[in-house]
Amino acid sequence: MGSVAEPENQEGAIQIDLVQLRTFAAVAEEQHLTRAAERLHISLSAASAHVRAVEERLDTKLFVRANRSLELTRAGQLLLAKAKILLNEAALFTSFAREIRGKIEGHLVVGLSSDPTSSRIGEVIRALRNEHPLITAELRARPSSGTRQGLKTGEVDIGLVLGQPIDAGFAYYELTQIGFRIAGPAEWKEQIESASWAELARLPWLTPNDHSMAYSVMLRQLFDERGLELNSVARFDNAAVGRVLLEAGVGMMLMREEHVNQGLQQGIMAVSPLMHTRVPIFMAHVAGRRNDPLIRAFLDAAGEVWPGLSPTLALPEL
Repeated sequence: MGSVAEPENQEGAIQIDLVQLRTFAAVAEEQHLTRAAERLHISLSAASAHVRAVEERLDTKLFVRANRSLELTRAGQLLLAKAKILLNEAALFTSFAREIRGKIEGHLVVGLSSDPTSSRIGEVIRALRNEHPLITAELRARPSSGTRQGLKTGEVDIGLVLGQPIDAGFAYYELTQIGFRIAGPAEWKEQIESASWAELARLPWLTPNDHSMAYSVMLRQLFDERGLELNSVARFDNAAVGRVLLEAGVGMMLMREEHVNQGLQQGIMAVSPLMHTRVPIFMAHVAGRRNDPLIRAFLDAAGEVWPGLSPTLALPEL
């Protein structure tokens, strides 16, 4: 992408590259240089150079090191808010420039979970390509928390998120609801089916290593609010990995109902009767981009797959 320039004096200008600005925003969100580089699919040295370039060009210190994380200075906090606005405006500007030429073309980055079947994303992309062959799509699998962060920094254009719509700055569209059950190895069937909440908590558990993942939020609601602590014996960052561990007899897991049903049919899982809940899955984008031609094209395609698709108001964050 290009750069934005603001006159400094007659002899020079402060120029900030938008790619470097996006790296700054990602590092600020992650509070960690390596994780930010992984999110942006760039090298650690490149991420470090981008942040250093922004600091040098602004002649402002943006981060301070605290233990193993990077924390924003007060100047960094103020600049981050402006950076997010600028990054989203840059994406909008580019889309409108393409539309002026009479064609909707461009590149959309879509954030989705590692288990995208319920969203019917394949059908949505097919509808998008049929109507707008000049639009290309890049699909990035990440937890809902990562998709939310990517939307805020502009590295993701539109995303699929599991859980309640709590970001007031996003436009949400509910696609469907996904059932969840508590499952475990079939060898523990009698114990699982008769266990109380306290007894369930004491069994070996497989839990997400990201506390902001939708799975983590649901587990806290189920057990923390009952004053119970899970006996976590292994952690995962991908639900498919958790399922492999469960099938190997390692521990219990909160699991999507369709996978539980498959496991029951195969005789490799047992399920607790205490919990059966449904959680919404939403399509989301930054509210300020609702008139972006690329976003509109994607929503039109999603509307073909999910008739009656309409915005949902965000809930207040607890």
